[in-house]
Amino acid sequence: MSAVSPLAPASFPELPPVAGVQLATFEAGLRYQNRADLMLALVDDATTVAGVFTTSLCPSAPVDWSRSILQRGTARAIVCNSGNANAFTGKAGATSAELTAKTIAAAFDIEPTSVHLASTGVIGETLPDDRLVGGLENLANQLAPATAAGWEAAANAIRTTDTFAKGASATVDLDGTAITVVGIAKGSGMIAPDMATMLGFVFTDAAVAPNVLQTMLSGAATASYNRITVDSDTSTSDSVWLFATGASGAAPITSVDDQRYGPLAEAVSAVNLDLAHQIVRDGEGATKFVEITVSGAEHDEAASAIALSIANSPLVKTALAAEDANWGRIVMAVGKAGQRANRDALKIWIGDELVADQGVQVRGYSEDRATEHLKNDEVKISVDVGIADGTATVWTCDLTHGYIEINAGYRS
Repeated sequence: MSAVSPLAPASFPELPPVAGVQLATFEAGLRYQNRADLMLALVDDATTVAGVFTTSLCPSAPVDWSRSILQRGTARAIVCNSGNANAFTGKAGATSAELTAKTIAAAFDIEPTSVHLASTGVIGETLPDDRLVGGLENLANQLAPATAAGWEAAANAIRTTDTFAKGASATVDLDGTAITVVGIAKGSGMIAPDMATMLGFVFTDAAVAPNVLQTMLSGAATASYNRITVDSDTSTSDSVWLFATGASGAAPITSVDDQRYGPLAEAVSAVNLDLAHQIVRDGEGATKFVEITVSGAEHDEAASAIALSIANSPLVKTALAAEDANWGRIVMAVGKAGQRANRDALKIWIGDELVADQGVQVRGYSEDRATEHLKNDEVKISVDVGIADGTATVWTCDLTHGYIEINAGYRS
């Protein structure tokens, strides 16, 4: 593993148990040595499930498998291996995916189509099926209730180039019943919207109908994972699941019009946004967490496109790494976004420092103050394009030599 990101949290959070969830990890040696590389979560019977998957036209075999069974609306397990993405592996990849589901299903006497799959790591390499099956059988024997230590072990088992494990939780009161939401995720590079390489596994003990749960997760993903970018690359494997065990005993939420839907959706969104921010903080080689807000756009989608144009610009990102207040690069990124922007009404802020207004540099602008802001670990850039009321915020990181070093030798 690389040195821990300077933007990492001080420690892994103390995640609470979620009723109806059991966890296991195991070191199968599929690629990594001396670390767990398999993770299993077994959930109670009748658990509902929602999923959001990569938009890549070259999806992995696990993505194909999980998409195909999502329509069931219920699930009993999710299993993840790290180090090998099982992507672009043809029939062998599909065979490995099916074998994984069948092995876990046999261990717990459940249907293979109730077992969701995730893989992350190198693309184009087949899995060693014999070692995989042996690892899965051992994995099944490690199952235990989801404790704080279990969540941390699970979050570590799904890592690839991540420098720290990622977890988040929230609690919400629904008519007197305490509901828990817990999530773990992985991601560091190959991060861009349309599932920002990232995986997310979120669990709640609420009872939620499958179609309602899907609406909840899709909304949360739009506001979190689809608002982050590290390097503008979208993975073959990006997937996020939300499992609702119903083990809290609360009455099921069967409609978005249920008054309890909003508070639970907010809790789910908060957990996913926390995880998404941690992914950016672990961006490969990152030294700065960057928030970019665009206002005054034709509509929110246009604002998002402009914000992502800024966030994905190598010229902007390298200037941030150098703590260089070269705001002309921001102007460039706005102009190339393909969205309406009024050059002669454009405003740009670096932190609280108004840099440009009405198409020119502001009189009294202090590059020293702007540069001072860029020395912080957390940087804010704001732009108003002077067209209408569309707004959007995205999160990214700077681009350093570290990113090149990590990715130039990723397979070595």
